[in-house]
Amino acid sequence: MVIRKFLVFGILLVLVWNCKKDDDGPQVEAVPPRILSEVAAEDDIKIRAYLSTHFYNYEEFANPPAGFDFKIKIDTIAGDNAGKTPLLDQVASKVVQIPSSRFSGLQEENNVNHTYYYLKAREGAGSSATVADSVLVRYEGRLLDGIQFDASNITAVWFDLGSQIQRPGAVNGLAFAMPNFKSGTNPIVFEDGTFTYSDHGVGAIFLPSGLAYYNASSGVIPRYSPLIFMIDLFTYVEDTDHDRDGIPSIMEDLNGNGYLYDDNTDDDLEPFNVFIPNFLDPDDDGDGIPTRQEIIINPDGSLTFPDSNGNGIPDYLDKDYPNKF
Repeated sequence: MVIRKFLVFGILLVLVWNCKKDDDGPQVEAVPPRILSEVAAEDDIKIRAYLSTHFYNYEEFANPPAGFDFKIKIDTIAGDNAGKTPLLDQVASKVVQIPSSRFSGLQEENNVNHTYYYLKAREGAGSSATVADSVLVRYEGRLLDGIQFDASNITAVWFDLGSQIQRPGAVNGLAFAMPNFKSGTNPIVFEDGTFTYSDHGVGAIFLPSGLAYYNASSGVIPRYSPLIFMIDLFTYVEDTDHDRDGIPSIMEDLNGNGYLYDDNTDDDLEPFNVFIPNFLDPDDDGDGIPTRQEIIINPDGSLTFPDSNGNGIPDYLDKDYPNKF
Protein backbone atom coordinates (compact mmCIF):
# COMPACT_ATOMS: atom_id res chain seq x y z
CA MET A 1 0.00 0.00 0.00
CA VAL A 2 2.73 2.48 0.99
CA ILE A 3 4.88 1.60 -2.00
CA ARG A 4 1.97 1.88 -4.44
CA LYS A 5 0.90 5.29 -3.18
CA PHE A 6 4.46 6.54 -3.07
CA LEU A 7 4.94 5.51 -6.70
CA VAL A 8 1.76 7.31 -7.76
CA PHE A 9 2.82 10.45 -5.91
CA GLY A 10 6.30 10.29 -7.41
CA ILE A 11 4.92 9.95 -10.93
CA LEU A 12 2.60 12.92 -10.40
CA LEU A 13 5.52 15.03 -9.18
CA VAL A 14 7.55 14.16 -12.25
CA LEU A 15 4.64 14.94 -14.58
CA VAL A 16 4.07 18.31 -12.94
CA TRP A 17 7.79 19.13 -13.07
CA ASN A 18 8.10 18.18 -16.73
CA CYS A 19 5.12 20.36 -17.67
CA LYS A 20 6.83 23.49 -16.38
CA LYS A 21 8.20 25.78 -19.07
CA ASP A 22 11.75 26.04 -17.82
CA ASP A 23 14.36 26.01 -20.57
CA ASP A 24 17.13 25.71 -18.01
CA GLY A 25 15.61 22.80 -16.11
CA PRO A 26 16.49 19.13 -16.47
CA GLN A 27 15.28 17.58 -19.72
CA VAL A 28 14.23 13.92 -19.40
CA GLU A 29 15.05 11.73 -22.38
CA ALA A 30 12.17 10.28 -24.41
CA VAL A 31 13.72 6.82 -24.80
CA PRO A 32 13.37 4.34 -21.93
CA PRO A 33 15.96 4.99 -19.20
CA ARG A 34 18.78 2.56 -18.57
CA ILE A 35 18.73 0.01 -15.76
CA LEU A 36 19.61 1.70 -12.48
CA SER A 37 21.93 -0.99 -11.12
CA GLU A 38 23.98 -1.07 -14.34
CA VAL A 39 24.46 2.70 -14.38
CA ALA A 40 25.35 2.73 -10.66
CA ALA A 41 28.12 0.20 -11.25
CA GLU A 42 29.46 2.10 -14.27
CA ASP A 43 29.39 5.41 -12.40
CA ASP A 44 31.39 3.95 -9.53
CA ILE A 45 34.08 2.79 -11.96
CA LYS A 46 34.22 6.27 -13.51
CA ILE A 47 34.41 8.05 -10.15
CA ARG A 48 37.10 5.74 -8.78
CA ALA A 49 39.14 6.16 -11.96
CA TYR A 50 38.89 9.94 -11.55
CA LEU A 51 39.88 9.77 -7.87
CA SER A 52 42.84 7.56 -8.77
CA THR A 53 44.23 9.98 -11.34
CA HIS A 54 43.59 13.32 -9.63
CA PHE A 55 44.80 15.10 -6.50
CA TYR A 56 43.89 18.24 -4.63
CA ASN A 57 46.03 20.95 -3.04
CA TYR A 58 46.31 19.07 0.24
CA GLU A 59 49.74 20.49 0.98
CA GLU A 60 48.32 24.03 1.10
CA PHE A 61 45.57 22.90 3.46
CA ALA A 62 48.13 21.19 5.70
CA ASN A 63 50.38 24.28 5.81
CA PRO A 64 48.35 27.28 4.63
CA PRO A 65 50.51 29.95 2.95
CA ALA A 66 49.87 33.62 3.61
CA GLY A 67 46.60 34.72 2.08
CA PHE A 68 45.43 31.18 1.33
CA ASP A 69 41.74 31.18 0.40
CA PHE A 70 41.04 27.58 1.48
CA LYS A 71 39.70 26.71 -1.95
CA ILE A 72 40.01 23.17 -3.21
CA LYS A 73 41.92 22.93 -6.48
CA ILE A 74 41.95 19.59 -8.29
CA ASP A 75 44.50 18.63 -10.93
CA THR A 76 45.72 15.57 -12.80
CA ILE A 77 48.50 13.40 -11.42
CA ALA A 78 51.05 13.75 -14.23
CA GLY A 79 54.34 15.42 -15.06
CA ASP A 80 55.57 17.53 -12.16
CA ASN A 81 52.63 16.25 -10.12
CA ALA A 82 53.36 12.57 -10.72
CA GLY A 83 54.22 11.97 -7.07
CA LYS A 84 51.08 13.51 -5.58
CA THR A 85 48.76 11.48 -3.38
CA PRO A 86 45.58 10.55 -5.29
CA LEU A 87 42.19 11.61 -4.04
CA LEU A 88 41.21 7.96 -3.76
CA ASP A 89 43.59 7.64 -0.80
CA GLN A 90 42.09 10.67 0.95
CA VAL A 91 38.34 10.38 0.50
CA ALA A 92 35.79 8.49 2.55
CA SER A 93 32.70 6.83 1.10
CA LYS A 94 29.19 5.85 2.06
CA VAL A 95 26.52 3.73 0.41
CA VAL A 96 22.95 4.91 -0.15
CA GLN A 97 20.26 2.49 -1.28
CA ILE A 98 18.06 3.93 -4.02
CA PRO A 99 14.95 2.19 -5.43
CA SER A 100 14.14 2.57 -9.12
CA SER A 101 10.86 4.21 -8.06
CA ARG A 102 12.84 7.43 -7.45
CA PHE A 103 12.88 7.91 -11.22
CA SER A 104 10.10 7.66 -13.77
CA GLY A 105 9.90 4.76 -16.23
CA LEU A 106 12.69 2.57 -14.85
CA GLN A 107 12.66 -1.20 -14.70
CA GLU A 108 11.64 -2.05 -11.13
CA GLU A 109 14.60 -2.54 -8.80
CA ASN A 110 14.73 -2.06 -5.06
CA ASN A 111 17.65 -1.05 -2.85
CA VAL A 112 20.24 -0.42 -5.55
CA ASN A 113 23.53 0.52 -3.85
CA HIS A 114 24.95 3.90 -4.82
CA THR A 115 28.36 4.85 -3.42
CA TYR A 116 29.26 8.49 -3.00
CA TYR A 117 32.68 9.76 -1.98
CA TYR A 118 33.52 12.83 0.07
CA LEU A 119 36.68 14.72 0.91
CA LYS A 120 37.04 16.74 4.10
CA ALA A 121 39.80 19.21 3.25
CA ARG A 122 39.07 21.19 6.42
CA GLU A 123 37.07 19.69 9.25
CA GLY A 124 35.17 22.76 10.39
CA ALA A 125 35.00 23.99 13.97
CA GLY A 126 31.22 23.79 14.36
CA SER A 127 28.85 20.84 14.32
CA SER A 128 27.11 18.78 11.66
CA ALA A 129 23.63 19.26 10.27
CA THR A 130 21.20 16.40 9.80
CA VAL A 131 19.46 15.33 6.59
CA ALA A 132 16.41 17.27 7.81
CA ASP A 133 18.11 20.64 8.36
CA SER A 134 18.70 23.67 6.15
CA VAL A 135 22.34 24.56 5.42
CA LEU A 136 24.03 27.74 4.21
CA VAL A 137 26.52 26.64 1.56
CA ARG A 138 28.82 28.13 -1.06
CA TYR A 139 29.41 25.62 -3.80
CA GLU A 140 30.84 24.90 -7.24
CA GLY A 141 29.65 22.05 -9.43
CA ARG A 142 31.77 20.34 -12.08
CA LEU A 143 31.67 17.32 -14.37
CA LEU A 144 34.42 14.73 -14.24
CA ASP A 145 35.96 16.35 -17.33
CA GLY A 146 36.35 19.62 -15.40
CA ILE A 147 33.51 21.57 -17.03
CA GLN A 148 31.79 23.84 -14.53
CA PHE A 149 28.00 23.64 -14.66
CA ASP A 150 27.00 25.71 -11.65
CA ALA A 151 28.41 27.83 -8.85
CA SER A 152 27.23 30.17 -6.13
CA ASN A 153 30.42 32.21 -6.68
CA ILE A 154 31.15 34.57 -3.77
CA THR A 155 27.64 34.30 -2.33
CA ALA A 156 26.07 31.44 -0.45
CA VAL A 157 22.69 29.75 -0.79
CA TRP A 158 20.37 27.95 1.57
CA PHE A 159 19.67 24.29 0.85
CA ASP A 160 16.72 22.64 2.56
CA LEU A 161 18.18 19.15 2.81
CA GLY A 162 14.88 17.54 3.82
CA SER A 163 13.18 18.71 0.63
CA GLN A 164 16.33 18.29 -1.47
CA ILE A 165 16.22 14.51 -1.06
CA GLN A 166 12.96 14.15 -2.99
CA ARG A 167 12.36 17.39 -4.90
CA PRO A 168 12.16 16.78 -8.68
CA GLY A 169 15.14 18.25 -10.49
CA ALA A 170 17.23 18.41 -7.31
CA VAL A 171 20.56 16.70 -6.64
CA ASN A 172 19.48 14.58 -3.69
CA GLY A 173 22.99 13.24 -3.13
CA LEU A 174 23.91 16.60 -1.59
CA ALA A 175 21.36 16.00 1.15
CA PHE A 176 22.85 12.62 1.98
CA ALA A 177 26.44 13.87 1.90
CA MET A 178 26.20 17.25 3.65
CA PRO A 179 25.91 15.85 7.22
CA ASN A 180 29.47 14.52 6.82
CA PHE A 181 30.79 18.10 7.09
CA LYS A 182 30.90 20.56 9.97
CA SER A 183 29.88 24.19 9.96
CA GLY A 184 31.89 27.28 10.87
CA THR A 185 31.55 29.30 14.04
CA ASN A 186 31.61 33.12 14.00
CA PRO A 187 30.26 34.99 10.94
CA ILE A 188 32.61 37.61 9.46
CA VAL A 189 31.02 40.34 7.27
CA PHE A 190 33.27 42.37 4.95
CA GLU A 191 32.77 45.97 3.76
CA ASP A 192 31.59 44.85 0.32
CA GLY A 193 28.76 42.85 1.88
CA THR A 194 30.35 39.44 1.39
CA PHE A 195 30.92 37.22 4.38
CA THR A 196 32.52 34.07 5.64
CA TYR A 197 32.60 32.05 8.84
CA SER A 198 35.56 31.23 11.04
CA ASP A 199 36.93 27.74 10.42
CA HIS A 200 33.99 26.57 8.30
CA GLY A 201 34.06 23.12 6.78
CA VAL A 202 35.59 22.80 3.29
CA GLY A 203 35.20 19.70 1.17
CA ALA A 204 34.27 17.97 -2.04
CA ILE A 205 31.51 15.49 -2.87
CA PHE A 206 31.63 12.98 -5.73
CA LEU A 207 28.19 11.72 -6.72
CA PRO A 208 27.00 8.97 -9.08
CA SER A 209 24.26 10.01 -11.48
CA GLY A 210 21.67 8.06 -9.48
CA LEU A 211 22.18 10.60 -6.69
CA ALA A 212 21.99 13.46 -9.18
CA TYR A 213 20.04 13.91 -12.44
CA TYR A 214 20.36 10.31 -13.70
CA ASN A 215 18.64 10.13 -17.12
CA ALA A 216 17.90 13.86 -17.29
CA SER A 217 20.14 16.49 -18.83
CA SER A 218 20.48 19.98 -17.44
CA GLY A 219 22.40 22.69 -19.28
CA VAL A 220 25.87 21.32 -20.01
CA ILE A 221 25.25 18.22 -17.88
CA PRO A 222 24.72 15.14 -20.09
CA ARG A 223 22.48 12.28 -19.03
CA TYR A 224 23.97 9.71 -16.66
CA SER A 225 26.69 12.08 -15.45
CA PRO A 226 28.54 11.71 -12.15
CA LEU A 227 28.98 15.12 -10.54
CA ILE A 228 31.55 16.85 -8.33
CA PHE A 229 30.66 19.54 -5.82
CA MET A 230 33.19 21.65 -3.94
CA ILE A 231 31.46 23.06 -0.87
CA ASP A 232 31.98 25.53 1.97
CA LEU A 233 29.56 24.77 4.80
CA PHE A 234 29.02 27.99 6.73
CA THR A 235 26.13 27.32 9.09
CA TYR A 236 22.78 25.57 9.36
CA VAL A 237 19.37 25.80 10.99
CA GLU A 238 19.20 23.17 13.70
CA ASP A 239 16.03 21.17 14.42
CA THR A 240 14.21 22.31 11.29
CA ASP A 241 10.46 21.73 11.62
CA HIS A 242 9.04 21.68 8.09
CA ASP A 243 5.37 21.25 9.01
CA ARG A 244 5.52 23.37 12.20
CA ASP A 245 3.90 20.62 14.24
CA GLY A 246 6.34 21.09 17.12
CA ILE A 247 8.45 18.02 16.28
CA PRO A 248 11.82 18.58 14.55
CA SER A 249 11.78 16.92 11.14
CA ILE A 250 14.71 14.66 11.97
CA MET A 251 12.64 13.14 14.80
CA GLU A 252 9.98 12.22 12.24
CA ASP A 253 12.41 9.85 10.54
CA LEU A 254 10.77 7.00 12.45
CA ASN A 255 12.78 4.16 10.90
CA GLY A 256 16.05 6.08 11.25
CA ASN A 257 17.22 5.45 7.68
CA GLY A 258 18.00 9.11 6.90
CA TYR A 259 15.21 9.29 4.31
CA LEU A 260 12.22 11.34 5.41
CA TYR A 261 9.80 10.36 2.67
CA ASP A 262 9.10 6.76 3.68
CA ASP A 263 7.67 7.60 7.12
CA ASN A 264 3.91 8.13 6.76
CA THR A 265 1.78 7.02 9.70
CA ASP A 266 -1.63 7.81 8.17
CA ASP A 267 -1.00 6.55 4.64
CA ASP A 268 -4.15 4.42 4.59
CA LEU A 269 -6.27 7.44 5.55
CA GLU A 270 -5.03 9.85 2.88
CA PRO A 271 -7.49 10.27 -0.01
CA PHE A 272 -6.76 10.36 -3.75
CA ASN A 273 -3.52 8.37 -3.34
CA VAL A 274 -1.75 11.45 -1.97
CA PHE A 275 1.39 10.59 0.01
CA ILE A 276 2.26 13.08 2.76
CA PRO A 277 5.23 11.99 4.87
CA ASN A 278 5.14 12.77 8.58
CA PHE A 279 7.70 15.59 8.40
CA LEU A 280 5.35 17.50 6.06
CA ASP A 281 2.09 16.46 7.77
CA PRO A 282 0.80 18.62 10.66
CA ASP A 283 -1.58 15.77 11.63
CA ASP A 284 0.65 12.71 11.58
CA ASP A 285 -1.98 10.13 12.46
CA GLY A 286 -4.83 11.68 10.45
CA ASP A 287 -7.25 11.73 13.38
CA GLY A 288 -8.28 15.35 12.89
CA ILE A 289 -6.30 16.55 15.90
CA PRO A 290 -3.13 18.48 14.99
CA THR A 291 0.08 16.82 16.12
CA ARG A 292 1.01 19.94 18.08
CA GLN A 293 -2.05 19.36 20.30
CA GLU A 294 -1.13 15.72 20.95
CA ILE A 295 2.39 16.38 22.23
CA ILE A 296 3.76 18.42 25.13
CA ILE A 297 6.44 21.03 24.44
CA ASN A 298 8.21 21.55 27.73
CA PRO A 299 9.55 24.98 28.85
CA ASP A 300 13.12 23.89 28.07
CA GLY A 301 12.12 22.93 24.53
CA SER A 302 12.19 19.19 25.12
CA LEU A 303 9.21 17.10 24.04
CA THR A 304 6.93 14.67 25.85
CA PHE A 305 4.80 12.24 23.88
CA PRO A 306 1.69 11.16 25.83
CA ASP A 307 0.25 7.66 25.32
CA SER A 308 -3.23 8.17 26.70
CA ASN A 309 -4.61 4.68 26.04
CA GLY A 310 -1.42 2.91 27.10
CA ASN A 311 -1.03 0.86 23.94
CA GLY A 312 2.62 1.76 23.43
CA ILE A 313 1.89 4.20 20.58
CA PRO A 314 2.13 7.94 21.35
CA ASP A 315 -1.10 9.84 20.76
CA TYR A 316 0.25 11.83 17.82
CA LEU A 317 0.95 8.59 15.91
CA ASP A 318 -2.05 6.60 17.16
CA LYS A 319 -4.88 6.47 14.64
CA ASP A 320 -7.06 4.63 17.21
CA TYR A 321 -6.86 7.46 19.75
CA PRO A 322 -9.10 9.17 20.82
CA ASN A 323 -11.85 7.58 18.71
CA LYS A 324 -11.24 3.94 19.74
CA PHE A 325 -9.95 2.18 22.85
